[in-house]
Amino acid sequence: MTQLSNIKQWSTEDRPREKMMQKGTEALSKAELLAILLRSGSRGESAVDLAKKMLARAGDNLCQMGKWRLDDFMQYKGMGEAKALTIMAALELGKRRSAENVGERVTVTSPETINSIFQPLLCDLGHEEFWVLMLNQGGRVIDKERISSGGITQTAVDVRLILRAAILRQATQIAIVHNHPSGNLRPSVEDLHLTQRVKQACEAVNIRLIDHLIIVDGGFYSFNDHDEL
Repeated sequence: MTQLSNIKQWSTEDRPREKMMQKGTEALSKAELLAILLRSGSRGESAVDLAKKMLARAGDNLCQMGKWRLDDFMQYKGMGEAKALTIMAALELGKRRSAENVGERVTVTSPETINSIFQPLLCDLGHEEFWVLMLNQGGRVIDKERISSGGITQTAVDVRLILRAAILRQATQIAIVHNHPSGNLRPSVEDLHLTQRVKQACEAVNIRLIDHLIIVDGGFYSFNDHDEL
């Protein structure tokens, strides 16, 4: 039986756009959602087929796909620059939506709460970034700020910038957070030394350092959980 490669040849209920209209976005698979963005595939291959191939290469993981660059998308037949940029823009919007779900309403009660704030921001970066999360006395989030952004293995951190951000926002507690693009959760010697420097600086101005998290794709390491503060 010949496979139908053109989506227009499919029954109405199997076409992604029609399926979304009739059943809602939740009824669509990741491949079908990507196919709507792609709009078309190539000769002999539907947009859904193309989307499935892309997802297979990403391990069916959209966070992994979010790490792709333009050239990674354009290696597929039928994937031009416009389609590639559309997919990249959609993945970035999803990332920002997740990040915006966290606001001042959040109260930090555990390392998991901190991770939920920063995982969308840092999980798929190819370089290291260092952030500070600022809290009031009750543990409610006041703000977060990126302190530095560096290379693949490390980023330089000025402790004075951390304190300045906290003092300007009248924070009484902070958590510091950075990612390891390598995926290695274990802190380096430099990470341990930096944590102690930040803790000592915070104590001098009566600010409490509640934790230091290392973020990787799908996981985190808490210095507080490991008694390293």
